[in-house]
Amino acid sequence: MAQPANPPFTTALLAGGIAGTTVDLSLFPLDTLKTRLQSRAGFFPSGGFRGVYRGVGSAVVGSAPGAAFFFCTYEGVKDVLSHARRRRHDEDAALAALGGVGVGVGVREQKGTGTWAEPLEHMAAASLGEVAACAVRVPTEVVKQRAQAGQHGGSSAGALRAILGQYATLGLAGVWRELYRGWGITVMREVPFTVIQFPLWEALKGWGRRRRQGTGATTGDVSAGESALYGSISGAVAAGITTPLDVLKTRVMLSRERESVVTVLRDLFASHGVRPFFAGIGPRVMWISAGGAIFLGSYQWTVNALQGEA
Repeated sequence: MAQPANPPFTTALLAGGIAGTTVDLSLFPLDTLKTRLQSRAGFFPSGGFRGVYRGVGSAVVGSAPGAAFFFCTYEGVKDVLSHARRRRHDEDAALAALGGVGVGVGVREQKGTGTWAEPLEHMAAASLGEVAACAVRVPTEVVKQRAQAGQHGGSSAGALRAILGQYATLGLAGVWRELYRGWGITVMREVPFTVIQFPLWEALKGWGRRRRQGTGATTGDVSAGESALYGSISGAVAAGITTPLDVLKTRVMLSRERESVVTVLRDLFASHGVRPFFAGIGPRVMWISAGGAIFLGSYQWTVNALQGEA
């Protein structure tokens, strides 16, 4: 069964927006508990089990554009790279017909599954997609996490007003830096996460297509249910591995004053050792496993529906 064509821009835009909003609203309480577990103040001083929807306003505002940015970039880059790979295959085939050299590599790559070409394409596309999404995600994450941790009365609007209120003393550049506090560590967390999650998700989808081909199925892509299962597995694996980066990102964003990642890392390790770097790993793995199912399941459902395969 040939791999289905990548979704067009408008399909990726709409499907990404729907998927992002769906997953963030569904799992917001778990995200709040995870943030409070990782907070410097501690779980109960940050709010405990009370007000688990604090900060939901910023999540609603940022979910759709952030996910849409990601999938438009991801699918677009993946399409460009796959076209370039196929063009190289065609050139190798032409050389083969003419008795040219360098054919062996092209023939091996044309078989697809025996090389690292596709996984590397997915890694590159996912990495660039995350960088694009972080342009929206980081400011909303800063506002959301401060509200979740009980700062500024637990209000997203209050947290945003507090940041914007620093304009008189810090100027536009200072407010910009405050909104994008934790940009570096967020990218450092998200890129390794997606480099693990998306190639694994794509590989599981490829396995699903081959399995269905063996049963005589003729539909172009996996179902939403299959995509949800593969998204759950890949999300859980990636979440567990990248938990230390998530802890560092949360500490940087919640600190009262700007601190570098190196300073936070050094102080945390010197005071408490390795254990705090895995704070919240249970809720994080559970949240992202469920989130991967909802996010990638709803994305696949929307893509299939728009392409007439649902």
